[in-house]
Amino acid sequence: MIRFLLDGQVTEIEAGAQETALHLIRERLGRKGTKEGCGEGDCGACTVLLGQIVEGAVQWRAVNSCILFAPMLDGKALVTVESLGTPESLCAVQGEMVARHGSQCGFCTPGFIMSLEGRARGGLGTVGRPVADVLSGNLCRCTGYGPILDSAAACPPVPRDDGDVRAALAALPRGEGKNWHVPRSADELAALLTQYPDARIVAGATDVGLWVTKQLRDLGRVIFIGDVADLRGIGESEAGVTLGAGVRYSDAWDVLARLHPDLGELVRRIAGTPVRNAGTIGGNIANGSPIGDMPPALIALGATLTLRRGDMRREMALEDYFLAYGKQDRREGEFVEGVFIPRPAPDAVIAITKLSKRFDSDISAVLGAFHLTIEDGVIARARIAFGGMAATPKRAHATEEALIRKAWDEASIEAAIPALSRDYQPLSDVRGSSQYRLAVAGNLLRRLWLAQIGEAVSVLEVGHG
Repeated sequence: MIRFLLDGQVTEIEAGAQETALHLIRERLGRKGTKEGCGEGDCGACTVLLGQIVEGAVQWRAVNSCILFAPMLDGKALVTVESLGTPESLCAVQGEMVARHGSQCGFCTPGFIMSLEGRARGGLGTVGRPVADVLSGNLCRCTGYGPILDSAAACPPVPRDDGDVRAALAALPRGEGKNWHVPRSADELAALLTQYPDARIVAGATDVGLWVTKQLRDLGRVIFIGDVADLRGIGESEAGVTLGAGVRYSDAWDVLARLHPDLGELVRRIAGTPVRNAGTIGGNIANGSPIGDMPPALIALGATLTLRRGDMRREMALEDYFLAYGKQDRREGEFVEGVFIPRPAPDAVIAITKLSKRFDSDISAVLGAFHLTIEDGVIARARIAFGGMAATPKRAHATEEALIRKAWDEASIEAAIPALSRDYQPLSDVRGSSQYRLAVAGNLLRRLWLAQIGEAVSVLEVGHG
């Protein structure tokens, strides 16, 4: 049984671990305004708002209901497009979309409305962000972006009094299911995994959701960790940044940007707002995808990982966690608890670049991360990692060795580029051929040098051809 608020009313409904929120909303609640488009969190037609209590206030966030599992609604406030207004009394966002002709075929419109309503409420991932970034997870195939952006400009964020919602959320009893669990603390999570070591851990479901919607996989017993408050901590110090495994990308955006601007830009390029509002850095790491965007960058920066089983913890270099495709160094009953990212030296040479076929909401073809220390004109230390080049996020050890103790100049860079073919034998797929990936990896290394002498070309010039 899950319990959530819908238009201020407590809704109780039985739900299985693998039922999507979109199915529940459309087929069981009868709210057809939320559309099913891609089924993979890409087009945004299924966008809804979720509200939950964070630090004593209601935090709203736009999410993709197509890859959100129904139990993840438990304990939250759900807002669909039907919640906002009626034909006789439109909300502000709806009114502006009508007045400025922001809707054409109309299929994507509910999703845009919900994302803009999230912005109007000061929702997660929207404050201080350009409207185009807020809408990065919503696609309009009729190319009506101009009027939609105009509509957004006419609806600035407005302070809200969500006191009634906060009180109702605080009073909601906790849900429970036959084959799913929603722990509220890391201790409870550790105990559950001791009891059910084979259970599937789901944080934001931005990847696991596709296992169900696209691959029709059976997840078995599921533990949803999105409500584990002590996995959402963010610590910032002179030594570096510590992120709990449940920290969402939108929450981590600013602190990562302060660590290095390229990290902030990388977060901007990861999917779109609804995915960043659900996906977690710990989940991205734990899943071990070879094309996950953040792990190569964190490896280059020397990040370390904390894993926990029961009351026992162990730490390891992040690069050592990835063993082979689909295989990570995580023992039975163990979970990723957090990651520590050392603060780079102010004079370190750092570059993190994502290349993909489109700018927003796309999977990397290649992601290169470089971290060099230069002393007296010589490369003293080098950490280089790539995503999309191997079966796991992987360091370029041969390339590093080819650079270390060499002069920091163009000749050293050119001499090191052939070593990339010893580090990687990338596959060919729809995002790029093996030859393309090796060529672009070399170009990114050249670009690192060009940036230092003020002649760096844009990503588009280096990028995906």
